[in-house]
Amino acid sequence: MSGRGSARGRGGAGPAIRGARGAATGARGGGSVGSHSVLAASHVETVGQRRLEFGKGGRPLSCYVNYFEASVPTSIISHYDVVILPSEKTLPARFNMDLIKELQSSNALFNPKGVYDGRKNFFTPKPLDFNGSRSQEFDVMLGEKPTDPQARGPKVYKIRLTKVAEINPEMLQRFVEGKQSQDNAVLTAITALNVVIRMEPSLKYPFNVRSFFTDSERKDIGSGLELFRGYFQSVRPAMGRMLINIDISTGTMYKAINLLALCLEFIDQKNPNTLSPRHGFPDRERLRLQRFISGIRVITPGGATAREQTPRVIKKLSPTGANNLTFQMRDGGSMTVANYFQHTLNRPLKHPDVLCVEVGSGALIPLELCMVAKGQIMRKQVPSHLTKDVLTFATKRPSDRRESIKLGLEVLAYGQSEYVKSFGMKVNSAEGLLKIQARVLTPPTLKYGRGSKQATVQPRDGSWNMVDKKFFKPTTIKTWILIIYERRNRFDEGARTKMIDGLMQSCRDVGITIDPPSLTKWENGQGVVQAQLGNAGLECRQKTGNLPQLIVVVLPENGNDIYTAVKHFGDITAGVATQCMKSSKCWGAKSQYYANVCLKINVKMGGINVIPDAPSVRALTDPSVPTIVMGADVIHPAPGSDGRPSFTALVANVDSDSAKYIATTRVQNCRVEMIEDLGPMAKHVLTSYMGYRSSVEKVQGSTAPKRIIFYRDGVSEGQFAQVLDQELKALKGACAELRISPKITIVVVGKRHHVRFFPSNEREGDRSGNCPAGTVVDRDVTHPTEFDFYLQSHGGLLGTSRPAHYSVLYDENKFDPDAIQNLSFALCHVYARSTRSVSIPAPVYYADIVCSRAKNHYDPSGSLHFSESASQADTAQANDSIDAFRRGFRPLHSNQSRLMYFS
Repeated sequence: MSGRGSARGRGGAGPAIRGARGAATGARGGGSVGSHSVLAASHVETVGQRRLEFGKGGRPLSCYVNYFEASVPTSIISHYDVVILPSEKTLPARFNMDLIKELQSSNALFNPKGVYDGRKNFFTPKPLDFNGSRSQEFDVMLGEKPTDPQARGPKVYKIRLTKVAEINPEMLQRFVEGKQSQDNAVLTAITALNVVIRMEPSLKYPFNVRSFFTDSERKDIGSGLELFRGYFQSVRPAMGRMLINIDISTGTMYKAINLLALCLEFIDQKNPNTLSPRHGFPDRERLRLQRFISGIRVITPGGATAREQTPRVIKKLSPTGANNLTFQMRDGGSMTVANYFQHTLNRPLKHPDVLCVEVGSGALIPLELCMVAKGQIMRKQVPSHLTKDVLTFATKRPSDRRESIKLGLEVLAYGQSEYVKSFGMKVNSAEGLLKIQARVLTPPTLKYGRGSKQATVQPRDGSWNMVDKKFFKPTTIKTWILIIYERRNRFDEGARTKMIDGLMQSCRDVGITIDPPSLTKWENGQGVVQAQLGNAGLECRQKTGNLPQLIVVVLPENGNDIYTAVKHFGDITAGVATQCMKSSKCWGAKSQYYANVCLKINVKMGGINVIPDAPSVRALTDPSVPTIVMGADVIHPAPGSDGRPSFTALVANVDSDSAKYIATTRVQNCRVEMIEDLGPMAKHVLTSYMGYRSSVEKVQGSTAPKRIIFYRDGVSEGQFAQVLDQELKALKGACAELRISPKITIVVVGKRHHVRFFPSNEREGDRSGNCPAGTVVDRDVTHPTEFDFYLQSHGGLLGTSRPAHYSVLYDENKFDPDAIQNLSFALCHVYARSTRSVSIPAPVYYADIVCSRAKNHYDPSGSLHFSESASQADTAQANDSIDAFRRGFRPLHSNQSRLMYFS
């Protein structure tokens, strides 16, 4: 599963709920702090919370950011709506761009030339003369007219341009200076500037919405795919100025080779007849291949007509080979595809038993006669076995990334672009990356348990170690069993003994009380895992009088299906903690490996590993203001996965130290971003919070929280108003049902952006060359009017660290910038599975994990599948399929609902 909403222009003309959000109370007038630190004028309305001041805490740090200053055009921009018949919505954006390019090249009306986004929007630096009309229609065709009058020429497309608005760029200048509210006119102006800077590269290179890709740096990763280095660019409003964000990106491309060769690469075979049902090609594999190649544009070399040279889009694969595939002729007779190409076109097939593709027109073409058109981006999920190759290609150290960005500037060549020039834009790229002032926050002090030689620890560079430390609240394991799914000759008695000794020693080192396992069994992974674990549990009870508290499972390589079955049994069916380990990791494992396993086991069984020391995070631990911190996320199916649902998760702490979390998860309609069941989900976690404070912490009097801090992941900027209209309303509704009235703060945490910070020199960076953990930026490159900031909370490991972008949408608690920044940073240190700070607050991280584990709620032996080979479905089938996923979703076992089973 994958796919979050990517960062887009912010939608909405003003606040959807007034009051705390966007209120002007206490706002300063439109002054400035430093050179580019503006505060909005009091009349300016905002979607999210207004910025009233800037943070001051932490030590100063100079750093670079991958932004470049851009001037705002001074002349009026004309905006036109584009209609291309038959439809600009269904034609490929690249094809639409070629049509507009041809239109402008062949018509003197377009001088200077306009810019086009590939769909509906066309902008010009001067109005087009339509002889007094707002609209004009043009006929455009691509390709040469045939010399033979009897031959069919290229298709003629009708393009209608209609003037819809004039854009005065002066409003952008007022907006970035904090003197004007954000409205649709501001958003359209930003869109226009983005289209201007993207026009030139979009005509030259393969592109998606914000990036374009060149073959100057490429990598063959097999399966018919290769990687291209790409360059991302986006115009963004910032404090007092417009900036362009430039970064590197990665494009996964179909190889421009013969389609038969591409298909053989994908299925990892060399013999063409492997692709013949007559020679045993399974239909399941045919559907998997069809899913991979559908949507690819192909050409048929050697064709005599212009139409045969025009790329055609693959719809699907034929069910049989060309020899067995018949079609109706115009004269009423029938013929096989193989005979048609041999006798009618005099092109006998080398592999007549192999499948054909059906293209958009309905024509059937043998694979061997198709060539994959150049420069096609694969917009589907990358096969899982290639993910590592993609990550390796995409990962660059900070210094290397800076050099790549500089190279990207040369490729972009804003100074040479006729479009950038004609619109009067200038980009200040000569001075290099923008230098800004950041701060480095002090990390929270962390507190371990009794028996630790050092009870508290101060993280350094985003990490700390557990040497001579005991968990804050270690668990006790009296009864546990070990199930081994690796073959006995690969994981024998000796390996079993070493594994048990290593795990038990590590448990004791961190304070966990553990007895030897009550039962060890080797099992066959081809069997029914549910039954095997159930029988082992009963055997344990016969032997000890108790069911196991914990099942430890040793998995073989490629044991994903076994893992899913184990988690379904433990989390859903039996309500018992499970811990899986790979046999390859266990064999010869060092104490550090088992120490990491203990981090997971302890919290799964109700323990607490570490808490933030109260004096260092007063905003979280003040007993007079009990606080519940929530993390929420939605995860969507991969592109092209029709008929599969989205999953939602809400995670919240139940303890006063914000270290012990519970989770609830639901299924909802495909690609719906707002959490439909947030009301009942919030009611569940609030009830659990109050119950824990009463029964475990023995709080006297009211157990209700006085504050809710709600971190929301996965929402684009254009959906901020929806979060406030729908999800804030659901939170308030849950509180009203429980008759409690905590003050609510909503913070959106964004990760899908291209902002990167680079230390100004090596001394200022950490060992990986990144800015140090705790780097925070809330000036210069942040929103002109709204309360947002960037926080790089984790130490670097590989590549260039990505800071999280925090946008405060609603704040009844009236947190000042230092408070919310330090609180967010502290929450990045209570992630139970590591002794490193993480990139986003722990409850948000947990929500992401809970969403990704949603498939464990389905019976692994049932008929619902998440495999990549599932076929595409039409709308009716997709709706039926989602209903089936709703019915098949099994709730968490009540035993696990109070534990961190997801750790």
